Formats: sequence, C-alpha cells, structure tokens
Amino acid sequence: MNARLNVYEEKMKKTLGNLDGELSAIRAGRANPNVLNKIVVDYYGTPTPIQQVANVSVPEARMIQIQPWEKKMLKVIEKAIQVSDLGINPTNDGSTIRLVFPELTEERRKELVKDVKKKGEAAKVAIRNIRRDGIDAVKKLKGSEVSEDEIKDMEDDLQKMTDKYVKEIDKSVEKKSKEVMTV
Repeated sequence: MNARLNVYEEKMKKTLGNLDGELSAIRAGRANPNVLNKIVVDYYGTPTPIQQVANVSVPEARMIQIQPWEKKMLKVIEKAIQVSDLGINPTNDGSTIRLVFPELTEERRKELVKDVKKKGEAAKVAIRNIRRDGIDAVKKLKGSEVSEDEIKDMEDDLQKMTDKYVKEIDKSVEKKSKEVMTV
C-alpha cells in the first residue's frame, strides 16, 4: 500500500465509524443506552452528554434508567429527552428517570430497516467519493517522478480499499437490519 493513500484510508475508516455511530442510535425494540448519545443537557452552562451527568443503566430489556448525580439535573434531563427526537416520554419518580421502549410494530421495523439501508447507501456514496478524490489526486501525479505503473498500482489499491469498506458497510447494515427485525 502506497503511503500517499493513507489519507484516503483514514477518511474511509471515519466514514465507517460514522455509520456505526448512526446505526447504534437506531433503536431496535431493545433498550440501548446509545440512543441517548446525541442528547445533551445544560450543566453549569456547558452542553454535556447525559452519560456524563447521570448513571445510565438498562435494568430490563425495554427500559433505560437514568439516575442523575445531582437532584437538580432531573428536570433538565427530562426536558432534554422530551424535546429530542427520541419519541419516548420519560417518567420521573423524583430520583430516577425511566424510559420505557414500546414493542415495535412490524411496519415500524420495516421503516427502520429502510432507514438503516439508506444510511448504508449514503456511507457507500461517501466511500466512492473518497475513492474518486484519491484517483483524481493520483492522476495529477502523471508527468512527475511517479511512473505510469505506480499510478496504475495506486488506482488498483484505491479500488481494493473501496471494495473492502463497501463490504464492511454491507456487513454493518445487514447486522443492524437483522437486529431491527428480530422480535
């Protein structure tokens, strides 16, 4: 692998990591604390993730329990969850917030799988764009100290890299789709 291509490999890794992060936030009927990752609360004037101001646990398959370290954070966390796109109403008993996830309908599961596939397609497009940028950069090396054969090898390496990451994306999408469809 040519050292000039490392920057494109890094970009592809980031794209895959980004997709995995997005997929982990999609709830699949089972309570997953990752759904709270994008929700931040105001903690002494600083936007802070819920996991950094409270103990987040999953006592049952379809329930997340949030226990703030400071009592005054209860209302703040509850409000943040209500205004988020989570679509779940929190219950507050004065010391703990509980999120109970309803059983997903077949229709909703199919919608989620479509969403998962859409995110996978977007990631593949991003990977292909990175490949295109790489090939453009390699072609600009023509006429410099780089030989035609080296340019061809770099283009082949970029294609192999692209194939590898597209395969990884397909695996992630497949895994998440199965998880969503499992009742």
